[in-house]
Amino acid sequence: MITPGSSSTIETARGPHGVALLLFALVWLSCVWFGSNALNPNTATRLFAAIALVEHGDARIDRYQSLTIDKAQFGNGAARHYYMDKAPGMTGMAVPAVWAVNAVSGARSQDEVIDIANPRLRAFLGVRLSLAVAGSAALLTAFAAVLLLDLGTGITGSPAAGLFAALGYALGSVAWGWSTTLFGHAPVAALLLIATWAIWRGTSGPRALGRWRYPVMAGLALGWAAAIEFQAALAGLAIGVWALWRTRRTAGPVRNRLYAAALLSASVALLPVLAYNEIAFGTPFVLGYQGVVGFQGMNEGLFGLTYPKPVALWEILFGLRRGLFWVAPVLLLGVVGLVRLIRTPATRDLGWLAVAVVTIALLVNASYHYWDGGASVGPRHAVPAIPFLALGLAPLWASLEHRRARLAAIGVLALSSAINLIVVSTDIFAPEAMLTPVLTRNFSGMFLHGKLDTVLNLYAGWAPWFGFALYLDIAVPLLGLMLWQTRRAERRVRAQGRA
Repeated sequence: MITPGSSSTIETARGPHGVALLLFALVWLSCVWFGSNALNPNTATRLFAAIALVEHGDARIDRYQSLTIDKAQFGNGAARHYYMDKAPGMTGMAVPAVWAVNAVSGARSQDEVIDIANPRLRAFLGVRLSLAVAGSAALLTAFAAVLLLDLGTGITGSPAAGLFAALGYALGSVAWGWSTTLFGHAPVAALLLIATWAIWRGTSGPRALGRWRYPVMAGLALGWAAAIEFQAALAGLAIGVWALWRTRRTAGPVRNRLYAAALLSASVALLPVLAYNEIAFGTPFVLGYQGVVGFQGMNEGLFGLTYPKPVALWEILFGLRRGLFWVAPVLLLGVVGLVRLIRTPATRDLGWLAVAVVTIALLVNASYHYWDGGASVGPRHAVPAIPFLALGLAPLWASLEHRRARLAAIGVLALSSAINLIVVSTDIFAPEAMLTPVLTRNFSGMFLHGKLDTVLNLYAGWAPWFGFALYLDIAVPLLGLMLWQTRRAERRVRAQGRA
């Protein structure tokens, strides 16, 4: 493996630019091509808040509150109003999309009958949701995949290893499905990885330490992750401690400038949370979670967080109903790779960071009263762990010397990607009590019967299989070209090694 502390080797061990561009295009396209239910309560409450902010300049969702069970209530009688019961980050990212569609179409929510059975309302919300996802969750996941390509390439010296990790994260796990929604899990996962990459790249040598963009990028990513999901601050704290470790031998004045830039950037990223609270509640220091209605479990501990339950942790990882490794078996290989990362002195600190973030994400999930996530394929609250498990795929790939071993690893990745393609093309919101949702509902109940959700059949009237086939017609050549570019890059690396 390449030594992270050597700036000269790091400069030559970057993810190939051509591969990075193709990867970004493939992942972003894969996320925006497939739709999700705009009236899912979790998505809807965020979208309703964005509509209220754009159309009325306030955050009250009184007119739409009957359409979602995810809401907060403040006040009584004539003074009673309803609000989104989430952190406001995803709503903030949806505001530009809602504004743009309203400006172009001239349509407003007041023109629609607020009825869950109203097809015009579904179309009104669906278009805004699709554009919001394209500019938020899909964008962040695609960007994070590119940075994981670079990170995996940098720590192994192998572009193929970096690509294996990036594909395992973005298309081989439920991060793909959750990147088609306004849920915060996939964006938080991406932002935590973005911050990790910025710190790793920004501490790779003297030249990198003098570049402001890395601490600014890390601070913005960690701050915005907390603005999307407040509990992301716990994983962010681990990343911050790792940053202190990476810069412990840096000269005091330089170190202080880096810390100041990161902290200031994180503070700026958190300002929209205070602004939203001021608009909604008249004070920056009230949270929507304080007014949650209908979920008594949120009264336990800190907004539903108590202590990790071993049974919940087992179900999150291995349970048939929500088990992460059932819907993303390639991540099991990532666990093996993280061990290799820790055993290698040059990457030990990065390996321990990945283990720390994975552990935090899983323990937080297992501590939550509603740990199963309600209607969900896979453990949605554990999604922030996925890119850090996928990081282990890079050293694992680099350690495989025999062709058969690499073909087996490719087979596991292909299986994971096929599972998640079925999920993302049908429905990421599985019924809460279903024992084997992917097999029973996504595959047998929906995919085999052509019950697919692509943007073309949702909004353009195409037959579902035609929309699905066109996706493959675009995605498969993109993947093939990316693999060809990666193979060329691998040959250049080998030639440089022999020289």
